[in-house]
Amino acid sequence: MSRPAKLSVAAALSAAAVVTACQAGGDSGGTVSADEVRLLLRQVAASAPDEVEQGKVLFVEHCSVCHGPVAEGTEQGPPLAHEIYEPSHHADAAFTLAVKIGVRSHHWRFGDMEPLPHVTDAMTGEITAYVRWLQREVGIE
Repeated sequence: MSRPAKLSVAAALSAAAVVTACQAGGDSGGTVSADEVRLLLRQVAASAPDEVEQGKVLFVEHCSVCHGPVAEGTEQGPPLAHEIYEPSHHADAAFTLAVKIGVRSHHWRFGDMEPLPHVTDAMTGEITAYVRWLQREVGIE
């Protein structure tokens, strides 16, 4: 995906995060619908390369109920394809710790994340690689 296209998708994701936050009790003001963002992310995710395919499968199996099938967020959990989760703010270790010990809600109003003891460190590494790839594809670096 070209740099301008990534920036356009990143802007749409930021706007969608506002929409998602509104659904969870945050402020309003977004102009891009959650459906439009979901469509953009699905198009990006459909082109996932082989090296992140296992992480994609694991993400859908273990994370999508709360974070959405393409990390766009749901009423139960925040979007991981969002600048708040960029590597400089939430390092890969943050994903590992969230899975191992859970996380107290601090950016969003979705409630706390419970630990996922059935998800191994190796699985978390695959999932994190997929999420990071998806983020890069939409301009979150």
